[in-house]
Amino acid sequence: MSLLRKIFGDSPPPPAPEAPPMPEPVPAARSGPAPGTQIHYHPALVHQLTDEHLVLLQAFGAIQSAAAQGNLTEAASLLEKFRVRLQGHLLTENVRLYIYLEHQLAGDPSSFALIHEFRQEMDGIGKALAAFLRKYQNLAAEPGLAPAFVDELAGVGKVLVERIQREEATLYPLYTA
Repeated sequence: MSLLRKIFGDSPPPPAPEAPPMPEPVPAARSGPAPGTQIHYHPALVHQLTDEHLVLLQAFGAIQSAAAQGNLTEAASLLEKFRVRLQGHLLTENVRLYIYLEHQLAGDPSSFALIHEFRQEMDGIGKALAAFLRKYQNLAAEPGLAPAFVDELAGVGKVLVERIQREEATLYPLYTA
């Protein structure tokens, strides 16, 4: 054992090499259309989408307020307006943001995976929101739905806020950088 200590010393073994860091997502380029598409970069897109987020959140707050006051006719009317705004927003995001980024960043596996994950998650959220909106489209004519509506509305609001925060913090910077 002393021969080994003489040769190798008493020092602790060298630390194991660190795993290479995960590459950071690479922002999309801004010149020309995304490869394989005719979708061009739009400098005002993120501003437009964040403005739409504010409008959607305000509309959602108005729905919550009307429901809390027991004004189901107003809540149903606001719910329909929210549905129209949400569909327009999701369509814009899907075509002008997700498709553009997926094609533009197809060569970067980590960025592509992140975008693909966001898009799939949004598809699921969109379907759940559509089901919620269909379920309560006749809210004014069916006041017995009100207690369940108010409960589900709170959950929908939480998901909506969390998703918007993640999009604005993680996804949109890939488009604007």
